[in-house]
Amino acid sequence: MVEGQEGVTWDEWLALARTCEESGLAGLFRSDHYSSTVATSERGSLDAWATLAALAARTERIRLGTMVSPVTFRHPAHLARTVVAVDHVSGGRVELGMGAGWMELEHVQNGFAFHDPAWRVSVLAEQIEIVVRQWTEEEFSFAGEHYRLEASRALPKPVQRPHPPLIVGGGGKRGTVEPAVRWADEYDTTFASPEDIRALRGKLDAASERAGRDRPLRLTLMTTTVIGDGEDELRERTRSFFARVGRDADPDAWLAERRGKGLVGTVEEVLESLGRYREAGLDGAYLQHLDHGDLDLVRLIGAKIVPAFA
Repeated sequence: MVEGQEGVTWDEWLALARTCEESGLAGLFRSDHYSSTVATSERGSLDAWATLAALAARTERIRLGTMVSPVTFRHPAHLARTVVAVDHVSGGRVELGMGAGWMELEHVQNGFAFHDPAWRVSVLAEQIEIVVRQWTEEEFSFAGEHYRLEASRALPKPVQRPHPPLIVGGGGKRGTVEPAVRWADEYDTTFASPEDIRALRGKLDAASERAGRDRPLRLTLMTTTVIGDGEDELRERTRSFFARVGRDADPDAWLAERRGKGLVGTVEEVLESLGRYREAGLDGAYLQHLDHGDLDLVRLIGAKIVPAFA
């Protein structure tokens, strides 16, 4: 998972996608932001869905998607059609992550409505339903607080059936869990510990049972990933990572505090950590790769991490 708003160029996207395909990774996902979240205002972002459409035409195997698209950026009818277009270009390899949005700065800069969290979560619930129904129903009407569609007919339908995987991002609160249980295929949370995952797994299962959901809701984690094939490589990669994100803290102190937790550490430590997450009920992980020019880390993940969980 790459933070595209940190100045990732088209050539760098191509290099990342090709390396993911060659190294055996399942997919390449990207954030959907327009403003840098970790560094300076000098870094920009190619539009998330325009980038994914282009990558769909230049790749053959990997899954492509957003982690996650704020509902404040696009009308749901537009978003659903955009995802269908990428699904057709890719031959059925696209996934849609949706979230309420959190970064006020980019909303102010681009004229997007932001309001309070309750308003954004309400918009999220309506958008999720509209997107899924537009993908799956021949014709439908919708009348909500934020959107109204009359006799909506969206063609063509997606390549993937019943529809592309829909991922809802959140921290386990009711406003994201309830629409996810009703409409989504996957729930993704961020920067959580195995203990957090165990608790969230229980919450999702309980909500699914109350709602009469007939299949488990996939649970995934997106978290910062820094891995080294040995101590020296781990230290060097951590220093490079700090230089890329512009942090002032001591990289060695940061590494000492976090290694062995999350997905930071040597290959062996990260494999052990992933095992703990799996035992806690995690179904998959999105590896946040902040030093996006470091293709060797992508290759290392493909060589040493992916085979252990294939």
